[in-house]
Amino acid sequence: MFETVFGIHQIFSLLKKNPDSIKEIFCIKKNNSRRVLLINELKKHNININKVDNNWFKKFKNCVHQGLVAYVKPSISLQEKDLYILLKKIKNPFLLILDSITDPHNLGACLRSAEAAGVDVVIIPKKRSAKINATVKKTSCGTTENIAVIRVTNIVHTISLLKDYNIQILGSDSEADQLFYNTKMNGPLALVMGSEDKGIRSLVKKNCDVLLSIPIVGKVSSLNVSVATGILLFEILKQRTKTIINNNIK
Repeated sequence: MFETVFGIHQIFSLLKKNPDSIKEIFCIKKNNSRRVLLINELKKHNININKVDNNWFKKFKNCVHQGLVAYVKPSISLQEKDLYILLKKIKNPFLLILDSITDPHNLGACLRSAEAAGVDVVIIPKKRSAKINATVKKTSCGTTENIAVIRVTNIVHTISLLKDYNIQILGSDSEADQLFYNTKMNGPLALVMGSEDKGIRSLVKKNCDVLLSIPIVGKVSSLNVSVATGILLFEILKQRTKTIINNNIK
């Protein structure tokens, strides 16, 4: 069973990271300069390229494929036990927990921000979450190949275990009194983000060490979860970078 990957950017990214995973390519007969460039690179790896007409792509409804589809070997899935192996190797863990993010576009955008901000591991539940499918991979611009994503059975149980590693659990909550930029976030931590409509689930929220909010002064009542995730992740990155610089000066 092969997975499907869409679009020029994502296939380029996969080609750089793991060319052996690509089984074959289906490319629209009409070429443009970007497709030609990618096809030339694919040929260097002896990857089979099939030229097809536009009708072939009709099976992929609502997908922005850019006239390119790749069939690839399934990614190796990390298990819960891998999380604790990784934690032993990470000096100052920076984790992201996505609770009940069911929209694949939001999940993909969150993963893209997480990779850009230097998150070590993203944790998502096995249930009540979008799967890492072609839409998620395309929205994330191929960053699913660059960041560890671990699906867990029970987020509350996982949070409890993370605390045993002295990892602080920060939860995003629009009703929290504490503002994110007044929160110290330069140590080992896990940021918990909830669904856009309901936020973090009640039991998960109760197990957070700190709840923090993003101030909103306009007329909108909330931010898209991927936007909010990006804001918080890059504040954490800023604080962690500042700490590293200060320590080096000392």
